[in-house]
Amino acid sequence: MLRVLAVDDEEPALEELLYLLRADPRIRSADGATGATEALRRIGAAVEAGPDDPAAIDVVFLDIHMAGLTGLDVAQLLAGFAAPPLIVFVTAHEGFAVQAFDLKAVDYVLKPVRRERLAEAVRRVAEQVGDRSAPVLDTAGDQIPVELGGVIRFVPIDDIAYAEAQGDYARLHTATGSHLVRVPLTTLEERWRSRGFVRIHRRHLVALGRIDELRLDAGSMSVRIGTAELAVSRRHTRALRDLLMRQTGR
Repeated sequence: MLRVLAVDDEEPALEELLYLLRADPRIRSADGATGATEALRRIGAAVEAGPDDPAAIDVVFLDIHMAGLTGLDVAQLLAGFAAPPLIVFVTAHEGFAVQAFDLKAVDYVLKPVRRERLAEAVRRVAEQVGDRSAPVLDTAGDQIPVELGGVIRFVPIDDIAYAEAQGDYARLHTATGSHLVRVPLTTLEERWRSRGFVRIHRRHLVALGRIDELRLDAGSMSVRIGTAELAVSRRHTRALRDLLMRQTGR
């Protein structure tokens, strides 16, 4: 259930937008602001109060052309917030779409607003809010939860041979298979450093104790872990070699 703030300095347009939003069953509450200054004041107060406060805002439906600050100006200011609401632009002008998506807008809805088009924008927002509220994986413990066929299983971190970056996700490789988790590789690197995991490439984080072979070929280095051969980038070569030497006591 979404908490919405709609912003438009033309009151008839604002009232029409609020009417359509309040008719959507996925909307918990929809309030309006008639200008950028009022909107920023309310958003600032909502962010400060936190997501569980009754005044919290999940998404702002934002006009672009307004007196004073434009909707694009508001979006740029919100980008500096620690946890800003999502943004959907609602405008009569097609020419600002590129700037809107550069500002990480969820959607760009053209006026006059059609009910079906607005419903699609709400769907996109609901998906992103759902992703934000998904349980945070505990990657600092002895196990990490992974989803397999709709069932959550717990994989011991000691069973993981290496992790591979896949965008904002990481694929964890074990002796019996692999698992995709919604955690960036950089986060795993920070949390698993004390457990013997080292970065060897922008794409790979490996368990030092799982390295079977270190290979040198024409100045390039790679490691073998089981049947997988992984390249070591130049920036990580010396650090990895030193770590392996210390591990073997040489």
